[in-house]
Amino acid sequence: MKKEKERLDVETHVGFPLYAAAKEVFRACQPELTKVGLTYTQYLVMSVIWELKSVNLKAIGTRLFLDSGTLTPLLRKLELKGFIVRERVKEDERSMEITLTAKGQSLQKKVRHIPELIEVNIGLSPDDLQVLQSLLYKVLHNVKGYKI
Repeated sequence: MKKEKERLDVETHVGFPLYAAAKEVFRACQPELTKVGLTYTQYLVMSVIWELKSVNLKAIGTRLFLDSGTLTPLLRKLELKGFIVRERVKEDERSMEITLTAKGQSLQKKVRHIPELIEVNIGLSPDDLQVLQSLLYKVLHNVKGYKI
């Protein structure tokens, strides 16, 4: 068991380097995303839409661990920028179908380099990146029940 003082030192918290590393890695790629008018969270949402083509709010939230209170204003902003269209589903007025516009589709080409940029900023070997990703998915599984 750690001494009481050590438990209070932020440097001894496992959550600190996890939080700080994520924040700094995403800060490093933000200038590239700013050029196209996206935040990192918006980029992740767009990535899900690019992959699935047509999706509802719940599916995006489940995939990215985001609640509707976070997603609704984010999707509204993406719609105002002309990247997506949100339409009520006729069979279920409570559901919204989210699809890409032509502008949203063309945006994908402008941000294809972001995953590689993140990997470069992390600065690990391909093997270490694979280990890191595996460990992070294991954490997600342990904390949120994420299926690996």
